[in-house]
Amino acid sequence: MWGAPRSANAKKIMLLGSGELGKEVVIEAQRLGVECVAIDRYEGAPAMQVAHRSHVIDMLDAQALRELVLQEKPDLIVPEIEAIATPMLQQLESEGFQVIPTATAARLTMDREGIRRLAAEKLGLPTAAYRFADTLDELKAAVAELGAPCVIKPLMSSSGKGQSVLKAPEDAEACWQFALEGARAKNQTRVIVEAFVPFESEITLLTVRSVSGTTFCPPIGHIQQGGDYVESWQPHPMDEPKLEEAKQIAKTITDELGGYGLFGVELFLTRDGVVFSEVSPRPHDTGMVTMATQDLSEFALHVRAILGLPVTGVELLTPGASATLKASQASEHFAVGGLSEAMSVPRTQVRVFGKPDSKPGRRMAVALSAAEDVETARSRAREAAGLLKEEYFG
Repeated sequence: MWGAPRSANAKKIMLLGSGELGKEVVIEAQRLGVECVAIDRYEGAPAMQVAHRSHVIDMLDAQALRELVLQEKPDLIVPEIEAIATPMLQQLESEGFQVIPTATAARLTMDREGIRRLAAEKLGLPTAAYRFADTLDELKAAVAELGAPCVIKPLMSSSGKGQSVLKAPEDAEACWQFALEGARAKNQTRVIVEAFVPFESEITLLTVRSVSGTTFCPPIGHIQQGGDYVESWQPHPMDEPKLEEAKQIAKTITDELGGYGLFGVELFLTRDGVVFSEVSPRPHDTGMVTMATQDLSEFALHVRAILGLPVTGVELLTPGASATLKASQASEHFAVGGLSEAMSVPRTQVRVFGKPDSKPGRRMAVALSAAEDVETARSRAREAAGLLKEEYFG
């Protein structure tokens, strides 16, 4: 039980990261009467546009983060991105602030090394073979050991930034530079080198930890380009043994991370079984499709769970799909056109994120379509996204 926003007994959440996913989290929290404070490194971020209050800080600046938390005194600190001063979150948690799902989970999942070592070395989950490299020479040695093709990623990045597939040893220097350019942390030079997994498909298994126990959403299939998702659909077809294996892997890693909330567990489906890839302790970009498919979207599920409310199950109402619109150039004068045409596609919705500027490859909108079957939904979503237009002016 809590009072109205801005009242003395309001329930207050502080969102660290205010992109399109955070925007939907704020909307769902406000539906339950929660006061929302949105934080990001730039003014006018999507969640800021719907929150009760907002602040602009560098979330990697530990002292600035601490001062803001002490100023706002939130009931829940809700990380929505990786680039946060997680040691400070751990200190704040020790002082009585609640971090979602936990400060340790935020630290471990902030960088790919922490979560990969946890999954493979402590929990014994199946993963791709991997090595870490701090220099170009170490990268070349890792490639020689693992073989090509392999995948190069910065330890901390978002939306696939800095991720590339090395197809031949002579590509090492280009992949190294690309990873450094895409890293979120300042002066980050450490990368992970992963052996290429010959997968049949890749999925996101949204996993919810709440007072009701662990709940799974139907699996979401997705396609990535340059490490970033461009299309997703639900449900992804899976035979029962592989689905149970996926659920067991997801439960193992999320139980270890602990706390309440929704986790996006990324998995490869191979001929021989299921392979763990990554986990995010927050709503996942591929899960935006749930706004068109489920009785409770991933955002509604996350908010319920972190507020300590029951999550008694998830119902898939219809097959559905999502497809994104990405910007092709940098501009502070960007608009999304073609809305009428896109929304004329049957059973289709559009979400325009309202980002204040565009950059090449930046997601600016998404089309969400439903249908009687997945393939029809995918066709509709792709059609609608193709009708959306980038418009530049000024």
